[in-house]
Amino acid sequence: MTDPSPEQHDGFRHKLRQILHLRSRSRDPSHKPRNHQTDLEIASRHSRSASIARSSSTSISHTTTLTANSLALIQASDGPKETCDTGNQTGHSTLHTNTLERNLTVGDDIRRAVVSSDLWSAAYREAVENLQEKLDINALEGKTIAQLFKDLEKTENEVTHESAFLRGLKCLQTLKVPLERFKMALDVASPLADIKPTTKIVVGVIKSVTAIAISLASVDVDFAKKIADMLEQIQYIDDCDTLGQKAERKDIHKALVSVYQKILEFYNAAVEFLSRKGARLIAKMVLENDRLPKIVEGFLRCSDTPRKLVEKAIFEITDDIRCMLYDHEIDRWLGSEQMRRQSQYHADLQELRADQACDSLLKSPQFLSWYHASDSQQLVILGDMGSGKIVSMSFVVDELSRRNEYQLPQPKICFYYCRDDETGKSSAIFSALILSLLKQLPGLKNPFVEWYKQAQASGVFDPASNIKRLEGFLQNVLEATDRPIFIAIDGLDECDTTSRMSLLKTLKSLSQNIPGVKTILSTRPQEEILEELHNMPRIELKHDALRDRIIVEKTVENQLPHLSMDVRALVIERLSHLAQGSAIWTKMIIRLIKIRKIRAFNPMRCFLDEIPLPRQLSELYTTLISRCIADDPENQMLANAALKLLATTHTPFSILELSWAVALSVAQHVSTVDELARLVDHQRVMELIHPFIACVDFSDTKKRQVRLTHQSVKEFIMREWCNKTCSQRPDLADADLRFASPEAFILGVCTRYLLLDEIDSRHLFSKEQVAIAELPQEADLFDENREPVEYDPHCTWEAWEEDMIRFDPTDRGFGEFFVYASCYWLEYFGAITAETLPNLANIEDLCRAGSTRLRNWTQQNCRPGCAISPRFPFDSQLYDPLSITSLYGSVDMLHHMLRNSNFDQDKFLENPAMSAADQILQWGEMSRLRVLLCDDRLGHQLRNLEFFRLIIKRWHNSSINRPGWGDAFALVDDVSAQMVDEQWANELLCTAASAGCMPIVRRLITSAQQKEGLRRELLREFRNKLQETALEEPMHQSIGEAVLANHIDVVKYLLKENNIEAHLRYRNRRGENVLHLASKLCNPEMFRLLAPRFLEGIHQADDRGDTVLERIVVSPSASRNRYESAKILLSQNGVNWNNHSWDRQRNPLRMAVQLCDLDMCCLLICIGKMDPITALRCKRGDHVDLKYRTRDHDENMLDSLVRLFDAEAAMSQGSSMQYVSSLTEETLRHLAEKHYHSRFGTLAGDSHTARRKRH
Repeated sequence: MTDPSPEQHDGFRHKLRQILHLRSRSRDPSHKPRNHQTDLEIASRHSRSASIARSSSTSISHTTTLTANSLALIQASDGPKETCDTGNQTGHSTLHTNTLERNLTVGDDIRRAVVSSDLWSAAYREAVENLQEKLDINALEGKTIAQLFKDLEKTENEVTHESAFLRGLKCLQTLKVPLERFKMALDVASPLADIKPTTKIVVGVIKSVTAIAISLASVDVDFAKKIADMLEQIQYIDDCDTLGQKAERKDIHKALVSVYQKILEFYNAAVEFLSRKGARLIAKMVLENDRLPKIVEGFLRCSDTPRKLVEKAIFEITDDIRCMLYDHEIDRWLGSEQMRRQSQYHADLQELRADQACDSLLKSPQFLSWYHASDSQQLVILGDMGSGKIVSMSFVVDELSRRNEYQLPQPKICFYYCRDDETGKSSAIFSALILSLLKQLPGLKNPFVEWYKQAQASGVFDPASNIKRLEGFLQNVLEATDRPIFIAIDGLDECDTTSRMSLLKTLKSLSQNIPGVKTILSTRPQEEILEELHNMPRIELKHDALRDRIIVEKTVENQLPHLSMDVRALVIERLSHLAQGSAIWTKMIIRLIKIRKIRAFNPMRCFLDEIPLPRQLSELYTTLISRCIADDPENQMLANAALKLLATTHTPFSILELSWAVALSVAQHVSTVDELARLVDHQRVMELIHPFIACVDFSDTKKRQVRLTHQSVKEFIMREWCNKTCSQRPDLADADLRFASPEAFILGVCTRYLLLDEIDSRHLFSKEQVAIAELPQEADLFDENREPVEYDPHCTWEAWEEDMIRFDPTDRGFGEFFVYASCYWLEYFGAITAETLPNLANIEDLCRAGSTRLRNWTQQNCRPGCAISPRFPFDSQLYDPLSITSLYGSVDMLHHMLRNSNFDQDKFLENPAMSAADQILQWGEMSRLRVLLCDDRLGHQLRNLEFFRLIIKRWHNSSINRPGWGDAFALVDDVSAQMVDEQWANELLCTAASAGCMPIVRRLITSAQQKEGLRRELLREFRNKLQETALEEPMHQSIGEAVLANHIDVVKYLLKENNIEAHLRYRNRRGENVLHLASKLCNPEMFRLLAPRFLEGIHQADDRGDTVLERIVVSPSASRNRYESAKILLSQNGVNWNNHSWDRQRNPLRMAVQLCDLDMCCLLICIGKMDPITALRCKRGDHVDLKYRTRDHDENMLDSLVRLFDAEAAMSQGSSMQYVSSLTEETLRHLAEKHYHSRFGTLAGDSHTARRKRH
């Protein structure tokens, strides 16, 4: 690992100063300390005090009374002081003052510490408050300790000529008390110099108590020992107070309160004693009254706790320093800066993350199984580029932290984000994982430091860069850690192969050997990585529309909060639809909106309609490509070819299809499938483009699944392609220019493949497969109980063909790209422009009429799923290069072929224009008919009646309402002059009328209104007899053709035309007029149109003598239509049916009687006014019988006819025949009309109602 930067050193020094400067915060914020002392001095003072004590013991032996010097120092230290006794100063000047000052000052450091600590103490304040009732604190301030000591020293000098203070020092010296260890600012040479007159200042009290205790030490040996112990304990008070405030420790504060209370009690008692006169009296009072000894004993008991606390605190400080030194070294070895960047990156992810979009991860079965497992487990999250793997991993880390917070023992989580080549190295990953463990488990720091130094001692200069060493330490640490450990590593695909293999091997070993270690990884679904992961449980981040919307809403909320509600709703709606699972695209587009500061609704809508590719995203894609190809020209060529194919294709590739296509696109002079197969390396191709393709199943190389991750990738590829094309030099060859467009590129690959030798030398199907194809393909063919298949509009072809027999073209030696090339090359053929036209000879060879090659690829084209049964008919015998180009090629390509192909070659069918037109009429774009019709070389093949009959035929047989028929019908206008010259306009009109092709009928009639020649040709009386033979059905004119085909609209339109009478009255060679033709179907609507216009035709008879009414009576049409049609004819004004001379065998009434059609008889009698007697005859004996009885007549027919007149009367007469013979003609007609109304009223009413509805 690299050495830390100067900034890191400065940070470490600052951290060390923070720990050592425990006195940086004063006890009273109103006082600023003059000096600072570190607790390091406190810790080191214990070692220094021993040597200081030894020097002080020798100096004390030379000391004499120093009372005068002490009083002088009091004045110097307390500001304005009373004038000192000069005599006393002079009298004591002979003492060895210099020696005592040199040895017993306890150093300037102690004085600085005491002066800085002479501030108000919270513990002392609480002690004073607790003793308010027991002690008169204010009274204690009435007389200063300095004055009391002056009086005491004066008395002692008069009696003993020796200072009580020095006498106490000597006594303590004999007890070997190390005075230099007393942590006071009490200068032994002038013990009263810094004594303050107030008890409200903590250190002032302590100094006073110290001076008093020393002065009273000579009273008694036992008491002196207690005094010595007391003085020794006082040194901890200042340390306790400082540590208690610095660390805010309540235990220290509580102990100090008790100690301060004892000090105040001692102070109070001592003041009372010092107020007395005479040292002997004081000594006597101290010995006789055990008040002070008890106070001292209580003080010793209370002060033991602060001593222990100080020692503990010092140990903790020392341990902190040691830990800090360890941290500094560990950070330097393992690289703490990298860990800091990882933590910052994690925090950034938390800010932009939409947690709701990640919730589905926690509910997946794989995650639940991994998390709740009691043993070690591994899990991997797979996702395409930009799918949100990193954010999902950060969510998992935070969720694990939240769940583990209250578990015992608490699991630890180590996470790491591999972001580039540097952070993806195994040494960086292991160092980060170890550093994370050391931060969370501080007890591991010491073993790590020892391990590191041992490794260095063994010859490894930098163990942190030694992968094996790091792996070993990590495994040892995890084995010794008795708690669950979660390891989360994102971006496995960012690691180089060596680092990734080392990492996976180590993680696998940890999972197998250490219980409780759970690892979760994330990566792009790269084939090599998936193989290394083996059967590790995995979660795939697939496209989810709800997840996309949540991400968009969160990002818009964070980045675009200023947008109005309607604009924000627009952005969310559009981006949610376009995201398609790409979170990175969503983020960058929203960032681009923010940069451009788009606020208004319409500009925002314009931006969202044509979203540009963000520059940062383009740079990311460029970087990824560079990393994949590794600056190798061949890799770049393969990767570019693969990406171009993926950006152009309209359907996903299979892995093998893409690899074969890429191999062919970069290969030169390959003519066979076998040669191409030797160049294919599908794993290499997938490795070169893996960041840009969506997740695939590498175990199924034939599944159509390879596609780009997002539309933005396609936009990037197309833009780069366009930029390179625009920068091409003008001297490039034409062959190179053909690949300037994506469609031309992929078309070239497909056509080159289909032109390989095997495609024209082998048949796609074997003889056995051909026989199988002729059989029904249902799986339950012989199941007699099979229910009929219900139509499902949502059923896909894949589902429909699921159980069908299939074939594999590779078994026939056609290779892996044959299916794709056969099925989809026509799509790209139609997108070719004039600038990128393919080689015409190649297209002609590929579509050569009658060739095996054409047969093979057309058979495959109609079977894209490789089921034996075709999805649609595609008979290769009907096609040639022109028909294929007319159907599927671009208009530019069609013009190119029409101009440059030799249609006399055997590559084309005999009549290529008509064949092509026929295919266009069935499957193609109608506008291309005009291209063929107007062509100078082939147009003559279409400018004839047969072509337009073909148009009408295909229109009539069309099962769907295909668009574009208007373009076909409009061609009539282009040949109007020619059809007049060649006299086939009338034939076209009759053909159109027969087919009900109103568009052509209307165009012809409309055009004829402006062209007299065309009008005469259309409305001529007779048709061309040369076109009719005796064996064919007789021809009719336009109205007759329309009537015969029952085209009401055509008849109605033609009848409106002037001078159409010749067509209306036209009679064919059988003598049939239009009414005769209408009687075949008996459509009442047709008779309503024709009968009023052609009354003279009602009684016309055909060659067999049949009138229209007679044909209606015997028509096989529905009874209702016959009755209504007959009624229309019988109701026509000006037609007298009784005056008509009927043939004795052709009377309609007699025919109806013969047919036993009673309803028709009623119509003829009541509407046609026919005489009912004409259907009867009288026999001998007044018997009445039917005329022209046949053996087929029902015997009851006669009674039925009689009852037509009056059934009741007939029954009353007893003989219906006698009754009929007695009726007059007038009476018979009256009775017939009466029965008609009762019999046909409903029929008539229904007929009128139906007519009203139609109108």
